[in-house]
Amino acid sequence: MQTVKMTIKDIKAVYFVGAGGIGMSAIARYFLGRGMVVAGYDKTPSALTTQLEKEGMLIHYEENVDEIPHVCRRPESTLVVYTPAIPQEHRELVYFRENHFDVEKRAQVLGMLTQMHKGLCVAGTHGKTSTSAMCAHIMHQSHLNCNAFLGGISKNYGTNYMLSEKSDFVVIEADEFDRSFHWLRPWMTIITSTDPDHLDIYGTKEAYLESFRHYTTLIQPDGALIIRKGLEMKANVQEGVRVYEYGLDEGDFHAENIKIENGEIRFDFISPVKSIRDVRLGHPVPINIENGVAAMAMAQLNGCDEEELKYGMQTYHGVDRRFDFKIKNDKIVFLSDYAHHPQEIYQSAKSIRQLYRDKKVTVIFQPHLYTRTRDFYKDFASSLSLLDRVVLTEIYPARELPLPGITSQLIYDNLKEGVEKELIRKADVLQFVADNDFEVLVVLGAGDLDNQVPAMEQILKEKYI
Repeated sequence: MQTVKMTIKDIKAVYFVGAGGIGMSAIARYFLGRGMVVAGYDKTPSALTTQLEKEGMLIHYEENVDEIPHVCRRPESTLVVYTPAIPQEHRELVYFRENHFDVEKRAQVLGMLTQMHKGLCVAGTHGKTSTSAMCAHIMHQSHLNCNAFLGGISKNYGTNYMLSEKSDFVVIEADEFDRSFHWLRPWMTIITSTDPDHLDIYGTKEAYLESFRHYTTLIQPDGALIIRKGLEMKANVQEGVRVYEYGLDEGDFHAENIKIENGEIRFDFISPVKSIRDVRLGHPVPINIENGVAAMAMAQLNGCDEEELKYGMQTYHGVDRRFDFKIKNDKIVFLSDYAHHPQEIYQSAKSIRQLYRDKKVTVIFQPHLYTRTRDFYKDFASSLSLLDRVVLTEIYPARELPLPGITSQLIYDNLKEGVEKELIRKADVLQFVADNDFEVLVVLGAGDLDNQVPAMEQILKEKYI
């Protein structure tokens, strides 16, 4: 018996092996919104899985084939979606493969959707979540509307997913990890950055850049590539694909007359289609000027008018864990940011410096992955050294086993002279926050330290408010 590849019209039920991830849950919501039976497994309950259950998804938390609902045991009508974080020997995954179900990665399913809709994709080492969320918000509140699959929770909508029964557009965050974005067939795409990352997968910088070059070959004819000016990667688009460059202050699309004052950011959007004066950022963070230029470019090329673009930018509220202010007053500023690559941290630190020139900035950073720390510890130290006080916790392993000699000490030892620095255990972070005084406190990283942010917020409110 051979596995038959499914089309959307064949699917009656969808089963997720690894249901609770931010990207997987967005696809689950897409199928729930279309009235299909949606079920799955996840290792542990979370706020996200609880919400999915309320929305109608059937989820269990034990690796057990007997827990798979009967309606999801029909190969001819059940699509199985899994995340690469799930081990290949996972019993449920083995069951589906042995019984010839159509078993697809999340990225393959997104690829299906880009062939059904006009895919507006955002790729890049960093900046893709904020840029795709901005673009999705602009499109969603415009006359065009859109579907969207985001890599973070939009603060405008309280979700990582938007559904429109009428719109032909789908905004997708294009993930380069495991070459996932090669499954997509974008109508248009933004590429924000190509700083080497995931070298445990790619091996070399050259292979990483080649992966992005190949991605540009997948853009559909008559579509467009909107690429940040100055990237090392060379595009290779099909005939008929328009190519535009963007940047903060250069490129086909860019910003002029930037004003950062009194907690507000305004700029003029310069465009070959139509320039727009006095755009106001609703989430006033300096890095979002450049992200906003890219998002506006994509939305404008697809038909959003001047008022829709200005209103979308003004009403954009940001993404959870992306420059996410928890407390902001005259006594204390406390924010959380997902930055976990040296260049992301550099951009985050630079934005904080622009906003708080005269304040002492303390950062608590949890490195993410042993391999990333091994490959970039000097770059991490350089970026973190832009701030005044650096507190490092142990490395968050995610999918990896420890590597001999690879610890946070490597970053600590390479911080520049003059930077106050400490190494502490993650278990001691709350006590550290209680025992120290701060003007600006930033929590950085993609690991699980963010789980302690609500408790930190409470401690700081009791101290300063």
